[in-house]
Amino acid sequence: MSEDRNTALHDQTPFDELALENQLCFSLYAASKEIIKQYKPLLAPLNLTYTQYLVMLVLWEQGDVSVKELGSHLCLDSGTLTPVLKKMQEKQLLNRIRDPHDERSVVISLTPDGHALKQAAEAIPKTLLSLFPLTAEEAATLQRLAVKLVQGSETN
Repeated sequence: MSEDRNTALHDQTPFDELALENQLCFSLYAASKEIIKQYKPLLAPLNLTYTQYLVMLVLWEQGDVSVKELGSHLCLDSGTLTPVLKKMQEKQLLNRIRDPHDERSVVISLTPDGHALKQAAEAIPKTLLSLFPLTAEEAATLQRLAVKLVQGSETN
């Protein structure tokens, strides 16, 4: 082995498993925070928070859902969702109605204003993607890997 190569090997820092920058959880956390931060100005004209936007996405896609189903889609518990849904009902975006077949269950449905908001939100995904230095292919790969990570953890 040449002296230069030997020196280079000894100068390399070993992979530090406890270094913050080497933590997958921190990279995902920081990326998530940055993405959510970028949503704020896009959602402001719609008068929605990020969590409210997620609720709307589920309702636009699924139609009427129970609070339990909504929580399952969003990985949120009813204690977190209830105040969000109350605010959205105050904004007249949705209705919360007790299920007549199961008094313990509350069904969430969009109002006409909630349905109308969909058109105003249609440009948000592409606009958001344009704010990051990712190609469409990289974004699709990142999305696929994130879904794989979540689905894999749900089965364990």
